[in-house]
Amino acid sequence: MPIKKSSVLLSLPCLVLLMVPDALAQEGTDWLSKERFQLRGRVVGVLPDGDGHVSGTALKTDVGDAVTPEVDLTYFLTNAIGLEIIAATAQHEIYANASNLGNTWILPPTVTLQYHFMRDQKFSPYIGAGLNYSWFYGEDDGARFDDLDVSGGFGYALQAGFDYWINDHWGLNFDAKYIDLDVDVDVNSGGTALSADDVELNPFIIGAGVSYRF
Repeated sequence: MPIKKSSVLLSLPCLVLLMVPDALAQEGTDWLSKERFQLRGRVVGVLPDGDGHVSGTALKTDVGDAVTPEVDLTYFLTNAIGLEIIAATAQHEIYANASNLGNTWILPPTVTLQYHFMRDQKFSPYIGAGLNYSWFYGEDDGARFDDLDVSGGFGYALQAGFDYWINDHWGLNFDAKYIDLDVDVDVNSGGTALSADDVELNPFIIGAGVSYRF
């Protein structure tokens, strides 16, 4: 029997959460210590899939890639387990076959629970899993289309990356995320309402930048 993608996505956050209780038991109570915080600045490529179809037609959907700056904050619950939240926004073109339906901005707050394998070493890899909510705003209609609207939605996030520390405070970072996210797209064409439900946005977010620890 094939393994469902949703089952895999649900199990990964649970596996990370299983690591928390034992690690927390070994930690002190200095919850506001500056050493618990880490900042990063990255340039990320947002590479969506965009596969879907317009209901009642043979039109296939697609979503363009984007490059944008991103900042994030990580709070370390323990020396190895951290919570990361990202802040970024990007603009994407939306297509139905060769027709440009317009563009929209996406604001995708994402929180991941991370496990850092060797935080005290120069090379410090990590994995993470968490939750994303993507909010779409600033829709701009393409030629011959109007009233473009893209729905927001929740999705699971998976993450892997590493820091390479140059000194005690500064390091280089590489990070890759996958977000499992479906959205609905609505637009009008010459008075005809067109809808594409459950468009598989499913973006990979690949980034590189700098890390700073206090």
